[in-house]
This record gives sequence, C-alpha cells and structure tokens, in this order.
Amino acid sequence: MKAVAVIPARMGSSRFPGKPLARLLGRPMIEHVYLRVSLCASIDAVYVATCDREIVEATELFGGKAIMTSMQHERASDRVAEAAEGLDADIVVMVQGDEPMTTPGMVDLSIAPMLRDPAIRCTNLAKRIRSVDEFADPNTIKVVVDGNGDALYFSREPIPTRRMAAFEDLVALKQVCVIPFRRQTLLDYARLEMTPLERAESIDMLRFLEHGFKVRMVETELDSHAVDTPADLALVESQMRDDPVLSQYMAVI
Repeated sequence: MKAVAVIPARMGSSRFPGKPLARLLGRPMIEHVYLRVSLCASIDAVYVATCDREIVEATELFGGKAIMTSMQHERASDRVAEAAEGLDADIVVMVQGDEPMTTPGMVDLSIAPMLRDPAIRCTNLAKRIRSVDEFADPNTIKVVVDGNGDALYFSREPIPTRRMAAFEDLVALKQVCVIPFRRQTLLDYARLEMTPLERAESIDMLRFLEHGFKVRMVETELDSHAVDTPADLALVESQMRDDPVLSQYMAVI
C-alpha cells in the first residue's frame, strides 16, 4: 500500500504573513516540516501543495517536490485534495506546514489503523490536554470521541464542559494535525458541500462529520506546536534546539 504525505502551505496569513518561509534555525520552516516527514518509513513520497510561486521555488531549492494548486481554497484539506488528484497513492497524509515539530512517529501512528482496517477512511491524532490555558485556547482544536474512538465533534471551544467536573477529571483531547485519508475518500471529501458547523468553527473535519462520515481518533503522547504567530516561531525554535529528530536531518541542510 502506497502512502504519500502532502504539506499544504500558503503565504497569506492574517496573523503571520509568509510564515512557511519564516526562518527557523536558519532554514525556512517548510523545509523542516518536509524533511522531518521524509524521515518516516511509512511514507513513499512527500510533496508541498501551494498556490504561491515563492513556496514552490523555496521547496525546489532545498530539493523538495511542490505542486501548484488553486488560490481559491478556504480549507487545507481541499488544497491537499487538488494535489492528490495527480498522485499515485492509496493513502494521502496531510501534514500542516506550520507544524515544524511533527515527528516521523506521529505519521507512523496515524497511518497504522488504516493499514489494519480497510473500513477506516480517515484518521486524526489526538493528545490529552494537560493545562487549563491550552483547554481555553481557541487555537487548540478540541475533540470528543465515542466508545469506538470515532470523533463526535471538534470545536475551538472547551469541550467537554467543566461545569460537572474538575479539569483534572475530564478526558480533554486536542487534535494533532497529522491527518491521513484514503485517497479516494479525500477526493470525495473535496466534492462535498461546505457545512454550517465547518464554517462556524473553521475546522475541516466537521465537513466529514456533518456529511455522516467517521473520523477515527488515535490517541498519542507525542505532541507538536503550531506556529500561528512570530512568538510561536520563537518558542518552537527554542524547543527544537534539543529535539532529537533535528539531528537526523540537520546534516543534509
């Protein structure tokens, strides 16, 4: 079974314009994401999907592969779906371009349920939320799951409610943005109408749920940190200096 990774990236960002090319330990952030995913043994190829020529040129400069996509996409999943139309793959793993601390282990873990069970069409990683501040942060996408481990709902609001229990007693989970799809499922997703909850929360996976599809959540202790602002970039840079994955690819850059 062939699995490829696609990293959606664009220069436009209201809080951090041009962030895929922001310098992180001396190299563009998108390069770190690309090379870290390339270390994953489960992945046969890695591509950047973008609507910006600057990102294509930067990717090709470090030896990566890039696919030009439309400028009209509102959702990263739609951009990845456009790129996937021309790819030979059974599984397409979306890895966000602003998650430079993604590890090969995250990708392996996210794919594993799909390799075991052909009925699973999409998976997401999830991690326990350990702090009240993170639980309240709208940039952290929270998720609640059913008894089978399938997502019931995603929200930027704190779910489940804290009214009936102390935070320490809640099963509070956040989405970790490594998202594998079966290729045909991803293409089908892109043809679905956008949905009210998807728009209200600005969360791709809600389109899936509102159209009646299941998303299998895979709990992990592995964590990442999204770069949404220059302050996030500085924090991630400080954390990555001692990251053991860095030494596995730093020699090639």
